[in-house]
Amino acid sequence: MLALTRKKGESIIINNNIEISILEMRGDQVKMGISAPKEVPVYRKEVYLQIQEENKAAITAESLEALKNIL
Repeated sequence: MLALTRKKGESIIINNNIEISILEMRGDQVKMGISAPKEVPVYRKEVYLQIQEENKAAITAESLEALKNIL
């Protein structure tokens, strides 16, 4: 993991096309802005993990059997 120190108004660039800017800092909270191409999905980690769990739950033995029947 790369740990960086940034101040309000400063940014970092990832892969030449994603910019993360520090917009505001209040106590222990930091407000960030993310500029990325539309084809790059950006999620909060807890939302991303929930999506992953729902995707795993959707792949049941029943749905796999239905897929086998289609093929």
